[in-house]
Amino acid sequence: MPASYDTIGVDYSQLRKPDPRIGALIDDALGSATTVLNVGAGAWSYEPAARQVTALELSGEMIRQRPDDAAPVVQGRAEALPFAQGAFDASMAILSLHHWTEQETGLRKMRRVTRGPVVLLTFDTAHPALWLADYIPALVTLDEAIFPSMKDYARWLGPVDIIPVSIPHDCSDGFLSAYWRRPEACLDPRVRRGISSFWKIGDISEGLKALADDLESGAWAARHAGLLERDEADFGYRLVVTRPY
Repeated sequence: MPASYDTIGVDYSQLRKPDPRIGALIDDALGSATTVLNVGAGAWSYEPAARQVTALELSGEMIRQRPDDAAPVVQGRAEALPFAQGAFDASMAILSLHHWTEQETGLRKMRRVTRGPVVLLTFDTAHPALWLADYIPALVTLDEAIFPSMKDYARWLGPVDIIPVSIPHDCSDGFLSAYWRRPEACLDPRVRRGISSFWKIGDISEGLKALADDLESGAWAARHAGLLERDEADFGYRLVVTRPY
């Protein structure tokens, strides 16, 4: 069966450019690691240039978009990592865990092949939803179905630190909440192509029409005036970092 990102990933490298502020948090969490495994590596986002990275990616379309100077990539699944125990100083999975078919298995495999920290950028479904869920309630149901709870990470990986990740208002990485202060972007079909949630839900035309109406009338701006004054905000994205043995 083709990976879903063979479809979703078309033009992904242009729509999902790594944000350097988020990248700095990830790089800091990797600590002193020299060798790093990037699981669900996609089209190269957030791979630290100053480290020896090995990428693992299932989708051929995503691999095709990796630049020539990106880290070497192995095509495969998180649930069947083809590496020896303790092969890497650190490992990372950046907004990819919710696409895995067996999340517990994949994370235990990452722990097995990693001597030091396992670093995950993921989402806490217990956090209040982004305003977009007012227009597309299925987003909440979807997130609850595809993301583990925060308690699961400690059960599967051992003790972890959970670090809130604030999203800049001009975030260059076009994931779902990146446009929290730019609601008109959600009406752009090209932007939506880079966000897997919209592919999974299907028809969202009714919600988009309601959003367009509220933007035109000024109702959205009136309702979210406080957000428009902020440079960054917390929408439930979290770094999960295993503690040292």
